[in-house]
Amino acid sequence: MEILQTVLLVIIVVTSLLAVLLVLLNKGKGGGLSDMFGGGMTQSLNTSGVAQKNLVRLTTIVAVAWALAVAAYALTMRFTTTGA
Repeated sequence: MEILQTVLLVIIVVTSLLAVLLVLLNKGKGGGLSDMFGGGMTQSLNTSGVAQKNLVRLTTIVAVAWALAVAAYALTMRFTTTGA
């Protein structure tokens, strides 16, 4: 069970970092923090609609994988018997 928990923790860390990176790569909708930190400059860059759709899909997949890993880790913590 300890190996499973370690693997799940690694998956959580990797998907967390990927999620942050992918969210930052997504195009800002404007009018919020994205404009304050230079999001207005992305309007001049013409990104492909297909590329943007794929980026959104990948971000969603990573977020779902992260949520499933967290739920699985919580279940392993719940049903782990302590030797104390």
